[in-house]
Amino acid sequence: GIINYLEENKVTMLLDQFGFYKKAHKDHSKHQLWQEGIHAELIQGEDMMRQKLAYIHNNPVKRGYVELPEHWRYSSAKNYSGEAGLVEVLTEW
Repeated sequence: GIINYLEENKVTMLLDQFGFYKKAHKDHSKHQLWQEGIHAELIQGEDMMRQKLAYIHNNPVKRGYVELPEHWRYSSAKNYSGEAGLVEVLTEW
């Protein structure tokens, strides 16, 4: 898994951070990789997919990094607005 990869490649900075954020009551692991309370959710239909995409695309705007979602370099918002992004994104599903 991810932790094994980081350990094998001696990525100590990330391992130290994951160790710092580990909850004290978690004794089955030395690291906390995933945020507590986040669980996978089945996307059920186009409306839900669009709602999730809007949430993701607006995160950099809410944090004050950019004024528009399309301005965030690493976002697929560009692709969904008809522009070319950093990577090709399938926008028709």
